[in-house]
Amino acid sequence: MASPPSPSSNKPPKTTKFKIALCQVSVGLDKKSNISRARKTVEDAAKNGAKLVVFPEMWNCPYSIENFSDYAEDFDDEDESPSFLMLSDVARSEGITIVGGSIPERCGDQLYNTSCVFGTDGKLIAKHRKLHLFDLDIPDFPGDICFKESDTITAGDALTIVDTDVGRIGIGICHDLRFPELAILYKERGAHLICYPGAFNMSTGEFLWELVQRARQLFVATCSPARDSRGSYMIWGHSTLVGPFGEIIATSGHEETTVIAEIDYSMIQSRR
Repeated sequence: MASPPSPSSNKPPKTTKFKIALCQVSVGLDKKSNISRARKTVEDAAKNGAKLVVFPEMWNCPYSIENFSDYAEDFDDEDESPSFLMLSDVARSEGITIVGGSIPERCGDQLYNTSCVFGTDGKLIAKHRKLHLFDLDIPDFPGDICFKESDTITAGDALTIVDTDVGRIGIGICHDLRFPELAILYKERGAHLICYPGAFNMSTGEFLWELVQRARQLFVATCSPARDSRGSYMIWGHSTLVGPFGEIIATSGHEETTVIAEIDYSMIQSRR
């Protein structure tokens, strides 16, 4: 995992204005079908001018504790990493940057919730393992939620910020969004945009999903699976792009869709 760049190494992006696509895909039980659907979504987004594509958390498998091990991939083994290889190949073929949502990563006897970032040449340029695992067991909370990601997933131990053709991007996954310290560190290191693949549930989504995005004072892109995804976990949806003034630039409902909107980094300086 690459160490984060320091503010002094910050280099300007090749472009300050570009289109971003947030691919809110439906996730089923058939992994091959999920991968095929994801690839077509990237290709369609690229045809519509997107230079950066963001995928949801756990887009290659239904978001359920019991599925993570069965759908996990070893990124160092080509025969065991079809999701990883598809993202790499389509980034190269379309000449775009991809924040590949997250998929279960197998590393030795550990499982991680991992987001991979691919450059326009298809090469892996960053890998973020979810830092803050989502453990919730509150019977009286609306929805009566009990979900413990730590039963199967190991937490990551490093923040991830990467220079790309579309600017300096910080990466978080789902529950990482709840922690302002991470966003502060990314801001101090010169990030233009923070991408959070996520799968908030119906209760945390309604109360917190939009609220915390709008408090980050940078461009923030969140991408969720569609609500009709399979699995025992009901997903909020509402993939969203937020500007540095806390304004909603574009958002979705809960259905399968792709949100395409424009980012203009000059707005960051105006905010400051």
